[in-house]
Formats: sequence, C-alpha cells, structure tokens
Amino acid sequence: MIIAVDGPAASGKGTLALGLARHYGLPHLDTGLLYRAVGVASQAYENTDQFDSEAIAAARALDATQLTDIETLTSSEAGSLASKVAVIAEVRRALFDFQRSFALQAGGAVLDGRDIGTKICPDADVKLFIQADSKARMERRARQFEARGQTVDRYALFHQIEERDARDMLNPNGGFYKADDAHLLDTTQLSIEAALRAAIAIVDKSMALKAGEHSFS
Repeated sequence: MIIAVDGPAASGKGTLALGLARHYGLPHLDTGLLYRAVGVASQAYENTDQFDSEAIAAARALDATQLTDIETLTSSEAGSLASKVAVIAEVRRALFDFQRSFALQAGGAVLDGRDIGTKICPDADVKLFIQADSKARMERRARQFEARGQTVDRYALFHQIEERDARDMLNPNGGFYKADDAHLLDTTQLSIEAALRAAIAIVDKSMALKAGEHSFS
C-alpha cells in the first residue's frame, strides 16, 4: 500500500504521514528533507551564479546519511532554501528516482511532500492533501522553534510561509496542487490526535472501497 500525503509547510502533513506509517507498519519518507538537505548543501552559493549548478551536484550526490541532522534541516532557513532549489528542474529529476524507489519497495510506504500524489506517486493507493490556514501554520511553526529555545518573529514567519506557498505553487517544474483523486483534510481546528483519526478513517475507507471494486471485477 502506497500512501501519498501532500500539503504546505506546517499543515501537519509530516506528523500525519509518520502517524499513518506507524499505524499501518509502513516505512516513511519525509521528501521535504531531501530538498532541505540539497538547499543546506548549496547554502554557501545562495545568490550567486553558481547556486543552480551546486544544487544540482548536491542533489545527484545525496544519500540517506545527509538526512539525519533534523534540527538543521527543519530550520526556517533550510525551508526557504528548499523552496529555491525545488524550482530547478535538474534537482527535481535527480531526486525523483530516490523518492520513487522508496515508494516502490516491497509492502509499500508512506511519503509526504508537495508533489507525491501528482508527480512522484500518481498511482498511489491513497492520496491525502492536508491544508490549514496560514495563521495556524505560522503559530505551529513558531511553537516548534520556541520549543528549541529560538526567538521567533511571527510577522516575518507568517510572510515567509506565504511567500514559500506562492513560490511552490508557481514552480513550473513542480506539482504542488491537490490531485483530482486526493482526499482533502483541513487540520486548522484539529488536534494531532483528531487529525490522525480522520486520516486513518480516510485510508481505511479508501482501501475498503478498492477491495470491494476488485471483488466485483
């Protein structure tokens, strides 16, 4: 079973994807970490003519050992860099095989990101698109940073989230939109537990319907 979970930053998609993976006993990949790792590896060349070429080289050389420094990779700076490298077509191509191979392993997997249901796994068994309003997402991300002892400028963070949404949606090489067959789940007013229960219910119902369709085919 392949489950694709997409949505904007701080919508809760990563937490839900991890919860679904644990519930169904499946491996999980936060694909955003791939782009964040490439962005961090290319940071020294930001705003230079070499940025694109360095990002492409970093994407081609990426391996799982570069995804372990979660604190660095989940910083606001890494998020901004990820959005910048994600518009580079060669970076996306270099990371496509990594993601696709993970999804196609025996037994299936849960992947979360921005284009899983549209680009990486358009054939996923279940697709979810997670959304929440910008203010709620800003507050969630702010609390994450404050829990690490960081000082947060909420005004700047809100605009950073809005700018990243716009950049990702306008990305000519991306697929950041709700797939036609994806289930929409708005987490703005939901606790983590309630959102996970809703996501599990969607997956269970979807798989039951698929089983019913196969039994009559």
